[in-house]
Parts: sequence; C-alpha cells; structure tokens
Amino acid sequence: MNKNLKLLAVTAAAFVIGFSASNFAMSDVPASYKVAVVDVTQVVNSSNQVKALKKEQQTKMEEVLKYIDKARKDVAAVSDEKQKKALEEKYNKELLAKRDKLEKEYTTKLAAIDKSISSTIDAQAKAGNYDLVLAKGVVLHGGTDITQEVIKAVK
Repeated sequence: MNKNLKLLAVTAAAFVIGFSASNFAMSDVPASYKVAVVDVTQVVNSSNQVKALKKEQQTKMEEVLKYIDKARKDVAAVSDEKQKKALEEKYNKELLAKRDKLEKEYTTKLAAIDKSISSTIDAQAKAGNYDLVLAKGVVLHGGTDITQEVIKAVK
C-alpha cells in the first residue's frame, strides 16, 4: 500500500511538472501569432515559368531524339567495322555532352524558378503579416491558406 501511495505521488508530480513545462514553453508565443499554409505543389503546377520550362525541355528532348535517329542512320550506313565503331564513339561522346549540357541548364533554370517561388511566398507572408508559413502537407489543422494569393503572384 505504501508503494502504491509513493507511485501515485510520483505520477501526480510528473504530470504537474509536465503540464507546467508545456505552459511555460507556450508562454513565449504571442496571442497574435499568425500562421499561414501553402500548397507548394499546386503553386508549382500553376506556375507559368514551370510550364514554359517543361515545354522547353520537351522540345529539347525531341531534338535529342532526332539527333539519335540521325546518328543511328549514319552508323548503319557505314560498312567498315572500324569506322563504324569510331563513328559510334563520336556520337556517344557528343550525346553525353548534349545530355550534360541539358541537365545543367535545366537544373539552373529550375533553381531560379524555385528561388522565385520562395521569394513570392516570402513576400506574400510579409504582406499578410504572417509569422510562420508552412507547407500545407505538414499541417493537420489550422493556419490560413494563402495558396491562391501565391498562385496569383507567381503567374
């Protein structure tokens, strides 16, 4: 019985300390703290910059496919095995260089778009006097959804 009483006292003390610590941690948060949420995926999919980049990439990929077709035809037209192998190596080297250039350009442009969208979200947050902006996918409840305002500003 004495053990049960001690266990009950320790449990009650732990509960009180935990509750007090929680209240203390939340005491620094001002009552007017404003939180916004943004559906980043929706913003990205609505961005004219992203749409233009996708279209540009598709055009460049079609050019690469035409290049590959031409290379195959050129290699097939050569009958000497030594020349054929040299031509294949030449085309492979050129193709790798084209691929690397395309990837670098794409990555650079995508990073610029990402920075632009992030800046737009930041500007919308400042305009709305929000203290914190979170991705909509990580918030279960609460926050003001500013996705549409960001989409309008991004377009």
